[in-house]
Amino acid sequence: MIDTQAYLSTPLGCLRLQGSDAGLAAVEFLEANAAPAPTPPAAVATPLREAYRQLQAYFGRELRDFQLTYDVQQGTDFQRRVWAALPAVGYGRTASYLDLARQLGNPGAVRAVGAANGQNPLGLVWPCHRIIGAGGQLTGYAGGLWRKKWLLEFEQPTVQTALF
Repeated sequence: MIDTQAYLSTPLGCLRLQGSDAGLAAVEFLEANAAPAPTPPAAVATPLREAYRQLQAYFGRELRDFQLTYDVQQGTDFQRRVWAALPAVGYGRTASYLDLARQLGNPGAVRAVGAANGQNPLGLVWPCHRIIGAGGQLTGYAGGLWRKKWLLEFEQPTVQTALF
């Protein structure tokens, strides 16, 4: 059960973090017109402090891999398998929906992988932005394609040319 939330200002807008004493349950980008004031770090409730700190470190280029406790209640078995596979796509790397479907042992499930990816409750933390089309094109991102593009470029600071 989600019982606390915090708001974090990022270069991509406001993130809402939701969770409980059991762990982080959701991370989502809010559009500017729906974003409340950021939560000051000292006011972040205990269950979300570590997630808040790690997200700040990520945007400060001090952290590449999240080490958090999660309390995700939703999702089918298939969705949970897709979400569990996302952190294996390392910082600065990408994989295609087909790659993920093959990894899950079902290469015909490309669309289902895409749909599950789009329902990821911990976007950014479970890095669904690193999943791209088979031809290398940007496809779908719940936070908006412009954020996906930004995140991929942010994670590859040594690349001299634009990715897309």
